[in-house]
Amino acid sequence: MSLKTPTKLEEFQEKLYVKAKVEPTFRFYQLYDKLYRWDVLVEALKRAKANRGAAGVDGQTFEQVAEYGEERWLKELQRELQEKRYGLSQCAGC
Repeated sequence: MSLKTPTKLEEFQEKLYVKAKVEPTFRFYQLYDKLYRWDVLVEALKRAKANRGAAGVDGQTFEQVAEYGEERWLKELQRELQEKRYGLSQCAGC
């Protein structure tokens, strides 16, 4: 038993997990808008940094993001995701 209070993101992940286990044929068509939730973006950056992830489609390294400002970068990423523009200008052949 964990004494830690789950975050909203952890609660959301648990709900998705349970739904997928209970209804294996269920299709999650409406998840895109969850992608740009602030808590999701912050956690994704945190996990990617902890994993020493490689640069993404934008080619930016964690050092470049830190220099630019993580909050500023995340806000711009959030806006691009909301507008469904992320990666379009950086991706050759998209």
